[in-house]
Amino acid sequence: MNKVGVMLDPSNLNVPEIMSAQTIRSERYGQPSSAFALESVPVPCFKSDECLVKVMAAGVNHNGVWAARGYPVDVIDLQRSHGEKHDFHIAGSDASGIVVAVGRDVHDISIGDEVVLHCGWWDCDSVADEIMDKSAKIWGYEINFGAFAEYTRVKRQAILPKPAHLSWEQAASYMLCGATAYRMLHGFAPHTVKSGDVVLIWGGSGGMGSMAIQLVNAAGAIPIAVVSSNEKAEYCRQIGAKGTINRQEYEHWGVLEDIENPVGYSKWLSEAKRFQHEIWRLVGDKKNPSIVIEHPGEDTFPTSSFVCAPGGMVVICAGTSGYKGTFDIRYQWMRQKRFQGSHFANLEQCSAFNKLVCQGLITPCLTRVFDFEDLPEAHQIMFENRQLLGNFVIRIGSQREG
Repeated sequence: MNKVGVMLDPSNLNVPEIMSAQTIRSERYGQPSSAFALESVPVPCFKSDECLVKVMAAGVNHNGVWAARGYPVDVIDLQRSHGEKHDFHIAGSDASGIVVAVGRDVHDISIGDEVVLHCGWWDCDSVADEIMDKSAKIWGYEINFGAFAEYTRVKRQAILPKPAHLSWEQAASYMLCGATAYRMLHGFAPHTVKSGDVVLIWGGSGGMGSMAIQLVNAAGAIPIAVVSSNEKAEYCRQIGAKGTINRQEYEHWGVLEDIENPVGYSKWLSEAKRFQHEIWRLVGDKKNPSIVIEHPGEDTFPTSSFVCAPGGMVVICAGTSGYKGTFDIRYQWMRQKRFQGSHFANLEQCSAFNKLVCQGLITPCLTRVFDFEDLPEAHQIMFENRQLLGNFVIRIGSQREG
């Protein structure tokens, strides 16, 4: 019996007391390549509504990059303020694995179940949109003992069935990005993706972009992907993009030019219109995006707000290029555009997205697999925006089995 009184089945794959983990400590905050380090740490205790999962593979996403940098949030300091006693953080917000122990209040999960894990962590049972509840946090970021270890603890509601046709690595790669994209496209009525809609997707070749392209196609809509190289453009077309735009061919990125600077603003507007005309050319009609999937933030938000269709929506879930969002407000109020924030997904949305994967309607777009010891380099590649096509994964338990 563990420290919170949860019985461990003697046939539960021989759970040890100590495990290997890629940890982050505050004194190492900075470049991901040096912020992570392999250590031996205690296997986490878990509560009555939680389960212990043997991690087979773990997905790589920006949560690990931000945690490694200690910016924009010092996650260790944040967790200490909420009672966390450990002086390290284990990141990782995507995983596949095998359930090895269950809390006494968990009745629909069994030891030995093969599962995927989503990163939503909340204490509410009767709220329709759980990710909006005041208790909502992100496992592997705001919550310690994430996926980058041999074992992890998760709440029961974070456990979904592993698609039987996928490998451990494929199953670990899609949930965070995919559920995030699903909410952005389906979560904010009446601005939900519909057949024939044009949807502009920034970073189309990355983890979330590759999921969004497929989801837009599944809805019968038209995905236009923005990329930074010809290689990435080709990848997006292979997975279903109607057209691609190389942002390197434009010069108006960053904070919006002040309208009181007529020369600078005129140059920005000219480039923004040229970008808009390329969307029209690709679509074959003067049709602007009904939805813009935004996550770079500072560099791209002025353009997103400009090209979005009248009555359309710019939905933003991150700020990977910076957090200062500028735009010409005239185009927002006169053309009645909606700016919507979006943060991960609720349980219904996670389940609906996972069902699409189980049915084979969405493929994980796994493009690179790293060994456990190479996890810091995987995050450094993401931090530097190098070679980003699809999703990255870290082998953990599957590496040892193979």
